[in-house]
Amino acid sequence: MNVGQLVGSYLRAKPLNTVLNIFLLALGIAVITVLLLFNKQLQQKIEENVKGIDLVVGAKGSPLQLILCSIFHIDFPTGNIKLPEAEQLARHRLIKRAIPLALGDSYRGYRIVGTGRAYADLYGAEVEQGTWWNRDLEVVAGANVARYGNLKVGDKVVSQHGLSEEGSHHDEHSLVCTGVLKKTGSVLDNLLLTNVATVWAVHEEHEEHETHDAVPGDSIANPSALVPGIEAGDSTREITSLLIEFRNPMAAIQLPRYINTQTNMQAASPAFETARLFSLLGTGADVLTAFAYVIIFISGLSIFIALYNSLKERRYDLAIMRSMGASRPRLFFTIVAEGVTLTSVGSIFGLLLGHGVLWLFTEAVKESSQTGFTAFVFYPEELWMLGASLVLGFICSLIPAVQAYRTDIHKVLAG
Repeated sequence: MNVGQLVGSYLRAKPLNTVLNIFLLALGIAVITVLLLFNKQLQQKIEENVKGIDLVVGAKGSPLQLILCSIFHIDFPTGNIKLPEAEQLARHRLIKRAIPLALGDSYRGYRIVGTGRAYADLYGAEVEQGTWWNRDLEVVAGANVARYGNLKVGDKVVSQHGLSEEGSHHDEHSLVCTGVLKKTGSVLDNLLLTNVATVWAVHEEHEEHETHDAVPGDSIANPSALVPGIEAGDSTREITSLLIEFRNPMAAIQLPRYINTQTNMQAASPAFETARLFSLLGTGADVLTAFAYVIIFISGLSIFIALYNSLKERRYDLAIMRSMGASRPRLFFTIVAEGVTLTSVGSIFGLLLGHGVLWLFTEAVKESSQTGFTAFVFYPEELWMLGASLVLGFICSLIPAVQAYRTDIHKVLAG
């Protein structure tokens, strides 16, 4: 009988202990795997969504709320800023590009963003069906909006105030979907894009609105009129925020201080606020990780106790094997192989369980699937976990294996 058959027979001899040890280790590995997949993909999504945005400028309030609202579109605006003030800031010598955002409405829970084509260019967006908007009251839908919101080219869109589906409807100004974007894996998939004038138009219920053609690429660097088609310095207009790209590194030092002290607006750094967000989320992740390591430690201890106790029951078997010609190294290797097999199977099962849990979550919860998270991705850290499981199995089986190596045939058989 070879080593593999011996190890298999030993593990089958006590199936309850074997299953329990594998399950405990798998549970700990699964928790770490889910956290790893979530943290890695969350960090990747954040980096992709803030790419090309050095600063966000909006109404005074919470900087983190401004970032969550203007970049990730998962919070409410801190307020509005006057268009003339935004235009004056956009002409600052340290600003390379300023992209306006006008928020406030949504469609079936998906935010409608009044902006320019430069905003879509940040994420490399391309139209899959239809065309970009060409006039006011026309929108382009992100991939998830079209899929989950059952929206297609030519459909009418009646916006609602706020992000809730229970918000008041703007029935007087229905929009027309002119295009559907290709999936980008970014926040753009969950948005409807239009020009800024459209957002203003749907709120001008008692005023006559003049429809005008949209200008392709209508967010420009240092513009005289930040919103094309609207007279520069129009004090009656407001936008929600500006997404700013710096002209040089000096802007990172001077510009936020200038905005926060010399204007009625506030500047929020995406890099700083996302790091702060990670620190807030990291506390809970650290607690779960520590809990997972405790489970793994208990699992390792359980494997050690199981091997140590089973060794007492196998002393006679080991002595017989020695008398039939089995060498001491062979006995040592057999016990080590048993421990390594337990931890390896537990780790592999834990990795599969972690990926399976994330897959079930993304399938069951619509909001999670729309974020672009996937269970079908593998990170190098998972190989490190498999390697660590081999080391854990070796450590847990080392003492029992040494005792098996030192088995005295004559004493055991004589007893």
